[in-house]
Amino acid sequence: MEQAGTDLLFAPEPPEIYPQGFSSYVQVDGLSERLEGRSRPGHFRGVATVVMKLLQIVQPNFAYFGRKDAQQSRIITQMTRDLNLDAEIVVCPIVREPDGLAMSSRNAYLNAEERKAATVLSRALDSAKNEMAAGVRDSLQLQTVLQRVLGAEKLARVDYAEIVDAETFEPVLRLSKSCFVVLAVYIGKTRLIDNLYIDPKASDSDELVFHF
Repeated sequence: MEQAGTDLLFAPEPPEIYPQGFSSYVQVDGLSERLEGRSRPGHFRGVATVVMKLLQIVQPNFAYFGRKDAQQSRIITQMTRDLNLDAEIVVCPIVREPDGLAMSSRNAYLNAEERKAATVLSRALDSAKNEMAAGVRDSLQLQTVLQRVLGAEKLARVDYAEIVDAETFEPVLRLSKSCFVVLAVYIGKTRLIDNLYIDPKASDSDELVFHF
C-alpha cells in the first residue's frame, strides 16, 4: 500500500468495530432480500452496518466499491442516500484476468482444474452479450443462453443466473432500461459471482451499451 501511495491506513480489529454489547444494525429493506440476500441471509445487514460505521468514523469525501459486487454497491448507494451521508459512493469497473475471470479473493480457493472451469462465468456473460448485440431483448431467451453455457461446464453448479433491473434488482421480462445480467455459480466448493451491466443509452433506438 505504501508503494501505491497510501498516506494513511485505518485497519481496526473486530472488537474495535463490534465492542462487547454491540446491538445496533443497519437494514436496507427490499434490495437486501433478493439474489445474494436470498442465498446469504443476513449478509447485507452486516455489510450495511460495517460500511455505515466506517463512513461515520472516517468521514471520507469518496468511497470506492467494485461493480463485481453490483447488488452490494447498489445497497450501499441506497443507504448513503437514505441516511444523508456526505460520502459520495463511486462504483468502479470490474477488473478481469487475461482469460476473462473477474478478479476476486475467492479465486485463490480454486485448484488448477477449477480455475480453468471458472472462466465459464465470463463466457456465459459474453454469450449473452453477443445475443443482445444481435437484437435479442427477451430475458427468458437470454437466460436460456446463460444456462446452456453454464450447464456445459461439469464443475459448475448454478445458484442463480438472472436479468434484473439495475435499480430495484427485480427480474425483468424484457430489456428496456438499465439492467444487470447477474450470475452466482459454484465451481467445486467455491461460490463466484459476476455480472454484465447493460445500459440502453438512446431512448429512440435499440442500441445497448455493455459494461463487462
